[in-house]
Amino acid sequence: MPGEPSDRTPPAQTLVVWCPDWPVVAAAAEAGLPPQIPVAVLAANRVIACSAVARAEGVARDMSKRPAQARCPELVVFEDDQGRDARLFEPVAAAVEDLAPGIEVYRPGVVAVPARGPAGYFGGAEAAAERLVDHVAAAAGVECQVGVAGGLFAATLAAHRGLVVPDGDTAAFLAPLGIGELDQPAERRGKGRTELVDLLRRLGLRTLGAFAAVPERDVASRFGGPAVLAHRLARGLEERPPARRRPPADLAVTEELDPPIERVDTAAFAARALAERLHEKLAGRGLACTRLAIHARTERGEELCRVWRCAEPLTPAGLADRVRWQLDGWLTGRGLRRTAGPSAGLTLLRLDPEEVVDATALQLGLWAGAGQDQGENAERAGRVLVRVQGMLGPEAVVTPVLGGGRGPADRVRLVPWGDERSPGTDPELPWPGRLPPPFPATVPDEPIPVQVFDEEGTEVGVTGRHRLTAEPYRVAVDGRPPRRVRGWAGPWTADEQWWEPAKARRRARIQVVLAGEPGKTEETALLLVREGGRWTVEGEYD
Repeated sequence: MPGEPSDRTPPAQTLVVWCPDWPVVAAAAEAGLPPQIPVAVLAANRVIACSAVARAEGVARDMSKRPAQARCPELVVFEDDQGRDARLFEPVAAAVEDLAPGIEVYRPGVVAVPARGPAGYFGGAEAAAERLVDHVAAAAGVECQVGVAGGLFAATLAAHRGLVVPDGDTAAFLAPLGIGELDQPAERRGKGRTELVDLLRRLGLRTLGAFAAVPERDVASRFGGPAVLAHRLARGLEERPPARRRPPADLAVTEELDPPIERVDTAAFAARALAERLHEKLAGRGLACTRLAIHARTERGEELCRVWRCAEPLTPAGLADRVRWQLDGWLTGRGLRRTAGPSAGLTLLRLDPEEVVDATALQLGLWAGAGQDQGENAERAGRVLVRVQGMLGPEAVVTPVLGGGRGPADRVRLVPWGDERSPGTDPELPWPGRLPPPFPATVPDEPIPVQVFDEEGTEVGVTGRHRLTAEPYRVAVDGRPPRRVRGWAGPWTADEQWWEPAKARRRARIQVVLAGEPGKTEETALLLVREGGRWTVEGEYD
């Protein structure tokens, strides 16, 4: 139809305010560290952000923890915490909104707004950029860079360089940039487009312009759907076509809060329940949300509003996270410069999906079920678990996430229901001394003492060369009568963090199969670990 944007319409000019190394800035601010201290933020034992001081010492993104500390012994390390990043970013977003109403928070550290408004008001995009940089520094105490270009992706790259790209020149601006710009680690896409970027480099497509020159049909047939979306970005278009389904008016969900809410933990429970309701409503219409407006009202009539934009359709957990982060920022008023929060408790909370796409774009994990009945059962189970958390607290309902490590207890991280299911350590690392599969089915909460004897009745130990002093012959578990060893394997040994005496651990593991207890024929398979001169049971096999 005439007047409607086509699939290849260049996106409108977007202004992006970008705070460099925001995870580092937020972590250091919360810890009260001075700027001259080298700092890095890690996720899955890899650096996802580091300060300029740390980079000067040789620390780089994607570097594992040990090499980073080897290059910079004074490095202060923090774990990735998106809640902290979002909470401390709220004063920055508010400062940008002072001069450019209608902002959208893309992620903590990045704010986007249509460039037409501030450019028209301040007499040009360059003047608007200068005013925003000065105002954010004065109001929030944060250094930022501003970029203007067509579309969010190009404007973000322009902000990394502090550039204003004239309207119509976005494709020319992107063309000479490296193909690695398609894989932005700060967006926390997991593996993101790393494999695609590596493949394109091997094919000789080393710039965005070279990739953009490949016909879209060839990209789709050779690389598949995700590569087509990346191809659109390289051409200076939006990742999705500009035409969006207009959200029906009745999709917003509202919750009256009585009594008023002033505490963050109480607000988090209300936010999670409301996010579940919104997702259920959207799913019933075959929709998913990509831009969410969070509204709140206080007892004294104060109106609070913030819009969050996401590159991918938001899952139920993604909806709940953004609402929780936003309420935390509002209620605590914490930032690099503490700001006043609401003067009274929240009495109303409303979630309004301002932009939706077909729900087929939302790919749930396999745990959510493939069929409609399984999906409905998963949603009902999720609502029950949320109610249990409301009664017993968030730590009362947890799910395991498998990560890296050498022993079974090291590899499992228990995550409260609804929080991001990310491993504590990278499972892809080599982990020398790692226990081979199969792994124990049961891991005790507390170590169970055990004694391991040889045939002469002498306790078996481990030498400095990581060898057993004798073959295990009998094992006594938790003071019970010793049982004959039918078979054993090992040891698997590891010297962990030997470079830090206070944290160093030396452990040796063996697997044993014990004969049945007196009067029983059933055998027992155990995983035993020796540390600090004593043996304990670390796991039991089915």
